[in-house]
Amino acid sequence: MKKSHFLFLLFSFYLTSISYAQTESDERPLIEIEDGISVKKDSLFLLNLRFRIQNRAGVFTRDYDDFTINEVEARVRRLRVRFDGFVKSKKLGYYIQLSFSRADQDLETSIIAQTVRDAILYYSFSNNFYIGFGQSKLPGNRQRVISSGNLQMPDRSIVNQRMTLDRDFGLFTYGNYKVGRSIINVKSALTTGDGRNALVQNDGIAYTGRIEWLPFGKFKDNGDYSEGDISFEEKPKLSIAASYSYNHKSIRTGGQLGNELFQTRNIETLVADFIFKYKGWAIQSEYVKRNTPGQSAITTTSDALRFVYVGEGYNTQLSKMISKKTELAGRFAIVNPNLEISLLDPRRYSLLGGATHYINGHRIKAQLFGGIEKAQEINSKSFLSLMFQVEFGI
Repeated sequence: MKKSHFLFLLFSFYLTSISYAQTESDERPLIEIEDGISVKKDSLFLLNLRFRIQNRAGVFTRDYDDFTINEVEARVRRLRVRFDGFVKSKKLGYYIQLSFSRADQDLETSIIAQTVRDAILYYSFSNNFYIGFGQSKLPGNRQRVISSGNLQMPDRSIVNQRMTLDRDFGLFTYGNYKVGRSIINVKSALTTGDGRNALVQNDGIAYTGRIEWLPFGKFKDNGDYSEGDISFEEKPKLSIAASYSYNHKSIRTGGQLGNELFQTRNIETLVADFIFKYKGWAIQSEYVKRNTPGQSAITTTSDALRFVYVGEGYNTQLSKMISKKTELAGRFAIVNPNLEISLLDPRRYSLLGGATHYINGHRIKAQLFGGIEKAQEINSKSFLSLMFQVEFGI
């Protein structure tokens, strides 16, 4: 192991070893049986099974002035099965998530089905510190780490689409500690940098770290990792966070995602985000900046080119529960590419608004949203969208 790798892990273990553990909504195994179907044998074995589906129908136009429908989307957007629990001891846990829909298996951009989304083992050294080894989400921008089942809109933003870190394989550390009534979470990852289910590529490594500060204490129902205030926080709750990732010798356009580059690139990603909830109101925002230090973002061959999306993006969402079950929400997002790639992928913004009716929290809900996305280029056309989605899960 290189000296830099060792120092990174040592620093991560130091930060998290003094902390107090917090179960996250879509990351650590369910030790206490709360959701899904569970099989338990004393304190020696727990298998918890959950599934969820997202069925979607939508229509899209290609201009402000012409409402002719150009595209119709009707499909199973997500179909996932999740297994988690422990074996022999609650200290030794596991988490497996499989996907079966076309989009979830990357078959829209690849010819290889990627069924395995998560496959990770956890070991808890104590109630205040645990590690994971395997494939899981990197501690990047908040909207990516939030489960797609806990989103208040059918899809994540255009900022997440172009600049997220997504999943990777390696060693993960998690922990938090209390300072008065506030909580500080510290997370880190030392991973391959090549994304999920990757083949051996080179000796590059990705280093990722994240720190979160909850000044007013813990959210109800792990609400800092779900969108919208469906729990109706009685007191103001806030989480402020920052992440940093350095992907050395990345071979894909999006680091852990995208097509393969023609030459490797070092990719640096910086994230800052927050979420605030109070009495049915919720606001969240994130800023993501990506760069290729000392290198061009573009790689070429004699007849083609590919590039890393370098630039910055902003996403903000505001919502209000207008009843115990119904929420109104809106989003504004913008991505600004660096000058080097602005002609290849121009500046874009999107507006989205609509309503969600929660039948059983985020597990069973119906969503109706409409919006616009526009590229800032000469003679560019915008598209309007109207989308209806139903989520059902246990």
